[in-house]
Amino acid sequence: MSTTTEQAGRVVVVTGAGGPTGQAVTARLTARGDTVIGVDRHEATGVLAVDLADAEAVRALARRVEDEHGRVDGVVHLVGGWRGSKTFAETDLADWDVLHTQLIRTLQNVSLAFEPLLRVSDDARFAIISATAAQRPTQGNAAYATAKAAAEAWTLALADALRGTHAAAAILVIKALVNDAMRAAAPERAFPGFTDVKDLAEAVARLWDRPAEDVNGTRTDLTS
Repeated sequence: MSTTTEQAGRVVVVTGAGGPTGQAVTARLTARGDTVIGVDRHEATGVLAVDLADAEAVRALARRVEDEHGRVDGVVHLVGGWRGSKTFAETDLADWDVLHTQLIRTLQNVSLAFEPLLRVSDDARFAIISATAAQRPTQGNAAYATAKAAAEAWTLALADALRGTHAAAAILVIKALVNDAMRAAAPERAFPGFTDVKDLAEAVARLWDRPAEDVNGTRTDLTS
């Protein structure tokens, strides 16, 4: 393991921290000595309850983290969700409204609130989890794929804003995620092309392995 990755003392915000993916990322970063501020919609042990669709609530969160820790060296945005249909014609635009809030608006609020803190860090990373659907949409995935593509575009715009700093914004791409509980519930399933949440957590940790300029604006496929 790279000694760069294992440096301790970074302050990292993980949104969507209450689920299996957030727990895996939190565990990996905490294990190397980072201070992780977990955020989720619902309060849980070690997790702050914040409505990330509320811009002022997110700005208050950023102020709180800065006041309590003095800096932010990373934001891992894991807020997700899926809505779909059998055919293109059956697409319900109410699903788009939900996905816009979950996948786009939360990203916008979080990135806008934390960008000023990231850009002054000595070594910061901002990461989102995207999906292969953003590049290869299917008719039943129209709303979801469009939301993911928009989230990628927004993150690349953030990457442009961070150019020339010691911070970077990156995209990690999956088909879908799998965890131990899912395997236990369906032992007969192979989950082809799925990314284990622990492997995703390792990929997040590796974002600090390379200089910011080498990471900024990258799109890494974790399906292979």
